[in-house]
Amino acid sequence: MSGDKKKFRSSAWYGPANMGGFIHRSWMRNQGLPSHVFDGRPVIGICNTKSEFNPCNAHFDDIAEHVKRGVWEAGGFPVDFPVMSLGEVTYRPTAMLFRNLAAMEVEESIRGQPVDGVILLVGCDKTTPSLLMGAASCDVPTLAISGGPMLNGRYRGELIGSGTHVWKFSEAVKAGKMTVDEFMNAEAAMSRSPGHCMTMGTASSMACMVEALGVGMPENAAIPAADSRRGTLAHMAGQRIVRMVEEDLKISKILTREAFENAIRLNGAIGGSTNAVIHLIALAGRIGVELTLDDWDRLGCDVPTVVNLMPSGEYLMEDFYYAGGLPVVIRMLGEAGLLHKDALTVNGHSIWENNKDAQNYNTGVIFPWDKPLTDKGGIAVLRGNLAPDGAVLKPSAASPELMKHRGRAVVFENIEDYHARIADPELDIDETCVMVLKNCGPRGYPGMAEVGNMGLPPKVLEKGITDMVRVSDARMSGTAYGTVVLHTAPEAAAGGPLALVRNGDMVELDVPGRRLHLDVTDAELAERRAAWSPPEPPMAGGYQKLYFDHVLQADRGADLDFLVGKRGADIPRESH
Repeated sequence: MSGDKKKFRSSAWYGPANMGGFIHRSWMRNQGLPSHVFDGRPVIGICNTKSEFNPCNAHFDDIAEHVKRGVWEAGGFPVDFPVMSLGEVTYRPTAMLFRNLAAMEVEESIRGQPVDGVILLVGCDKTTPSLLMGAASCDVPTLAISGGPMLNGRYRGELIGSGTHVWKFSEAVKAGKMTVDEFMNAEAAMSRSPGHCMTMGTASSMACMVEALGVGMPENAAIPAADSRRGTLAHMAGQRIVRMVEEDLKISKILTREAFENAIRLNGAIGGSTNAVIHLIALAGRIGVELTLDDWDRLGCDVPTVVNLMPSGEYLMEDFYYAGGLPVVIRMLGEAGLLHKDALTVNGHSIWENNKDAQNYNTGVIFPWDKPLTDKGGIAVLRGNLAPDGAVLKPSAASPELMKHRGRAVVFENIEDYHARIADPELDIDETCVMVLKNCGPRGYPGMAEVGNMGLPPKVLEKGITDMVRVSDARMSGTAYGTVVLHTAPEAAAGGPLALVRNGDMVELDVPGRRLHLDVTDAELAERRAAWSPPEPPMAGGYQKLYFDHVLQADRGADLDFLVGKRGADIPRESH
């Protein structure tokens, strides 16, 4: 190696003129690599979640090739490596169960291999937080590239959004307003290109969070997967990560308290997913930034939602990109005094420098700040005797007339109980009731599945009713909608008050007052608690047992307790 070159972490593998260096270089050279790539240049790991079982990320090998071009061009050495890919649409019992496992794999893959900087290829919901969490615990120079949303869905002349219209069409079939054949014919019309959900669901919300946090390049969030400009962004990201390594610009310099506050406010302005709450709290825990549910309510709930995208609005991510994308919203926040303008981003500039000149090309898609889609977007955090540690609700997706409601509880002990009874004509339920679902939280499902947006009973749908108050310890897909209280903590399986709710109890929801109350006396609740017993772990051993024993509650990000914190990327002991 040249004596005037900066020594990088990878030099411990590829630099020595001894047996260890010989082994590390020689085996890599069976891929046709020349000797000069081991001359001390930065090694860039491309953390690739490509999987054909994860259709949102199935095109990532193409993105990786664009990244490689940029890395080579900047004088780096790109190495693509696979990690666990969590496809929301196929993973059972739920992809969220394995978010922390994937984060463990990412962390140890980075730490155990000669990586100086890392590009994270993220897309479908859980790949974004899991890769960011793993990289944050290592604290190496990191840049995330989202795979991009699908092109707009279209069916019979109508815009249809992934996820959102699955729920709408399914309810229409139950209500007798759509035939099963029509429902089936909409499948291909909804998913007609590579990419993740094109609604403002969790995948799109987290892509926006990547850009808002500063760990992605400007315009990362909205460029469609099929658009050639996604490849251009990947190429430029490949160039930039090499410079980041040379500048020692670690992810901890990007993921500051100010960056998280920017992201919370951006999530309100875009009408982002409730899932972002859990993922950002978990990510903050990995990097050492204290972030709580109260921060979400204090910083984000009064932010107006200006992005008119499904499920809260009318349009889709492709339209959002053509209108100017997230840079427009960031500029709006800055002009409203709601942005930490000096927050550093991966391209070396502040978030304000990157976005201060953004232009809005369609005020029907991105509303003016003073004429928003919803006056108060963001996430409302509710507390009370039913949720002592908090629960969340997305006001922009809820029905205004249900934001204050008192109703009789109709209780489902678990999701199987719900499926078995919801279509029963004899079920004692009407639109004034509150549907309560238990045992679907982090430990209860396990993994906290996206079942909180329980479909309404057919006998209610037949009346033309489309929304009811629903309360659970589960999550909800970011593509879903309705007056749905989620993430109730502590969860039922951990002995939270939700476990004690019975049919006929009165439940009060007061979103303006931030209250979720079970109208049962303390004495009665104590008597019920004495009769309650905790569930058994789902497995006697294996990862699910590890998860069950160590998962934190939703208000703390549902990470595993022993994974919280930044451990760094110290070079492992030599094996030769």
